[in-house]
Amino acid sequence: MLQHYLKTAWKVFLRRKFFTLISLFGITFTLVVLMVATALLDHAFAPYPPEVNQDRTRTVLRAQMLGEHSTWGSGPGYKLLDRYARNLPGVERLSISSNPGAAQSFLGARKITLQLRRTDAEFWSILSFKFLEGGPFNAQDVAEARFVAVINEATRDRLFGGRSALNQVFEADGQRFRVVGVVPDVPVLRRIPFADVWVPLTTAKTDSYRNDLLGPFMGIALLQRGASSDEVNAEFMARLKKVELPDPKNYDKIIARFETTFENMATSLFALRGEEETHVERLWAAILIVGLLFMLLPTVNLVNLNVSRMMERASEIGVRKAFGASSRALVGQFVVENVAMALIGATVGFVLSFVALQGITASGLIPYAKLHLNLRIFLYGVAIAVFFGVFSGVYPAWRMSRLNPVQALKGASR
Repeated sequence: MLQHYLKTAWKVFLRRKFFTLISLFGITFTLVVLMVATALLDHAFAPYPPEVNQDRTRTVLRAQMLGEHSTWGSGPGYKLLDRYARNLPGVERLSISSNPGAAQSFLGARKITLQLRRTDAEFWSILSFKFLEGGPFNAQDVAEARFVAVINEATRDRLFGGRSALNQVFEADGQRFRVVGVVPDVPVLRRIPFADVWVPLTTAKTDSYRNDLLGPFMGIALLQRGASSDEVNAEFMARLKKVELPDPKNYDKIIARFETTFENMATSLFALRGEEETHVERLWAAILIVGLLFMLLPTVNLVNLNVSRMMERASEIGVRKAFGASSRALVGQFVVENVAMALIGATVGFVLSFVALQGITASGLIPYAKLHLNLRIFLYGVAIAVFFGVFSGVYPAWRMSRLNPVQALKGASR
């Protein structure tokens, strides 16, 4: 029966090529956009190396000082993290790291801009980098402010032409560093580990950063197995209530919390002033609503196209009903035809999505991103294709299967 349905579907597709092409375009275009968006989200938030402990990793990426009429928000400062986030119950390791900043390096007369991050030795214990050469700098390097650096593969190619970089010296931000390790490139979408160059935090040109509650830093915590992030945050926020604020006339409290990267995005988009809660459910709702709305327009168009296409088959439906075909059998046939159309569109969409993702990767539009279609994204695409096929085919099929055989034979569509 299924084989018969598929043969009939193929003949129907070839009979009205224009309708077929319009339907395929709607399915394919929507799938390409959704697959590329899904690949970007997957590349940003999925547990890829070096963030292999993502289920236990929490970060402090933002902090706010609040007063009755004043608000000051930015990243957390070194003092806030060093004094109030260390030795929290449930936290196995804590790293304090600066956000990446532009640093200039010179190769002859050529200026090269590098993204430089200053961090501590715990950074390398929380994140699992694969070292292509050498290894990370250690706690003693940080304590003694040694001018050593870990660089990524692209920086090795740019500065040393792909040769071994170990013990080579280069200049960045007006300072000279010796290379002790080389790691694979980390995409800019991975906010926590991303950089071109990592150097000890203590090599900063001034130690004034040690006195700042707010500043260009982030705290990266590795929770103990089984530890609750809610309990960690409860203790952290209790400590923050004891902070001595630099301007008590304008500010009376400071708030910050450990979050996943996804939670931080939700907080940034939806949290109101002074709120201490994340809004993950709102972000998920927004993503689902945008996705559904994006799929709604082509789905409605496909429904209309399917109604028009099936109206032309009224006589066929009348003949089949006159010979005893049930409404259920007719609906099944039409749904199979639509699912087949959707899967053909999905196949084309997967090919075009692959080409689009390869093009984005090759363009360098997203530094170091290597976008690809993995099994998870493939399954999302199949689910979307089936959704298109079923949703856009059920109503027209049900409507046409309800036709009176005599009216259908006369070519009526109502």
